[in-house]
Amino acid sequence: MAIMRWKPWGDLVSIEDEMDSLFDDFFVRGPRHRGWYVQRWNPAVDISENDGNIHVDVEIPGMKKEDIKVSLENNVLMLKGEKKQEREFKEENCHFKEENCHRLERRYGSFVRSFELPVPVQADKIKASYKNGVLKIDLPKAEEVKPREIPIEVK
Repeated sequence: MAIMRWKPWGDLVSIEDEMDSLFDDFFVRGPRHRGWYVQRWNPAVDISENDGNIHVDVEIPGMKKEDIKVSLENNVLMLKGEKKQEREFKEENCHFKEENCHRLERRYGSFVRSFELPVPVQADKIKASYKNGVLKIDLPKAEEVKPREIPIEVK
């Protein structure tokens, strides 16, 4: 079992996101109320670890590899990207070039997500792959943080 650093403000960020979503849904007016409004988006992220690695899975369906950037600096993993809309859209009247819209639920635009990693990693051995809309990042833990057994010397 890994020991996690306590972050007293970590839960407040997710509460803030939930409150933003609640108020967006409650106070929406005009054409936005009919489902035309495309909200900002952040891709869903799962972070897990075992004895040797930290695993990050990011749901970003419909994105191209060249529109995704992954970086690591000071033990902070940074994910940046932009999901581009396939068609030109005029928000003021919910109209594509040659079609009227009835509902728009897919989200587009830029995102930036950053995560402080729970332990140091070997930056030169990080691997990232993208398949079926999921970005998978494997970050090998630094040797000094991997669990190891210490032999007991009998005297």
